Amino acid sequence: MKGIQVFDPALCCSSGVCGTDVDQALVNFAADVDWAKQNGIIIERFNLAKEPLSFAENPVVKAFLADAGHEALPLILVDGKLILAGRYPNRSELARWAGHIPPEEKSCCSGKCCG
Repeated sequence: MKGIQVFDPALCCSSGVCGTDVDQALVNFAADVDWAKQNGIIIERFNLAKEPLSFAENPVVKAFLADAGHEALPLILVDGKLILAGRYPNRSELARWAGHIPPEEKSCCSGKCCG
């Protein structure tokens, strides 16, 4: 299974439920990350405000920030390769990138049920 790394902008919390303004995209993504972890998908999150060294020490992230700036975050890497920037992925994208096949799809042949 592939490893997914999420480089968040400077956030007070990763859930999106802090302060007076709730960020629904962050709330949805936090739920999707929980789902992914419960299904064995490896996801690491790094917050620019709390873990700036993680950004500076990763050559892909460092180069991205030099070109696009921190306003273009979040940044998603899969096995160290840039996959997505500027928005959070949805649950199906996380599953696809990790190579996770839902149980209901494992019983079918090439996406079409056999029989």
